[in-house]
This record gives sequence, structure tokens and C-alpha cells, in this order.
Amino acid sequence: MKRQVLNRRETGKNYEEKAASFLQQQGYVILEKNYRDRFGEVDIVAREGRYLVFVEVKYRKDTDSGYPEEAVSARKQGRIRHTASWYLYSHGCAEETPCRFDVVSIVGEEILLFRDVF
Repeated sequence: MKRQVLNRRETGKNYEEKAASFLQQQGYVILEKNYRDRFGEVDIVAREGRYLVFVEVKYRKDTDSGYPEEAVSARKQGRIRHTASWYLYSHGCAEETPCRFDVVSIVGEEILLFRDVF
């Protein structure tokens, strides 16, 4: 069981790195990876143009159990929003800072970017 959890973490980290590289190719500037607070975690915090972007990365080896982006439930979105709020506060960002929430979906080796998802 412990090895399975470690493999899942290693897999997650590997695909988060791929997502970060992909986002950089799209013009994003990566500010942080795996930002955590007591409320939750945001996989990637980046800047694209004037936007501060909070990115959730989801991976599936295939679509047999659905598409990765479908796994970003309302509950997960709430945790990400809460963590993003804390990020803004703790980093002294102005209230007017334009923010958005993106999802990077990876199926096998195909990477898709969904902007302004929630």
C-alpha cells in the first residue's frame, strides 16, 4: 500500500512538471508549484499577462473512468478558491488583482488546457 501511494505521488509530480512545461510554452510564468496552506493545495500558481492563474492538474492514463477535467468537482473547486484567497492575502496582492482558475487535463501524453473554468 505504501509503495502504491508513493507511486501515485511520483506520477502526480511527473505530470505536474509536464503541465508546468506546457504552460510555459503557452506563455505562462510559473510562480509556484504545489502551493499549500491549511485549506488545501493549488498545483500551479502562474501569471499569464495581467492574470494571476491558479491551475489544477488532472491526469488519467485513459478515459475509461472519465476525462480528467471531470474530476474537478464543486467541492474541489471550493477548496482551490479558498486556498487561492489565502495566497492572495498572504502575498499582499491587491483586491483588484485579476485572477482565474484553469485546468490542465492530461490523458496519456495528450495535454489540454481549459482556461477560466470556474
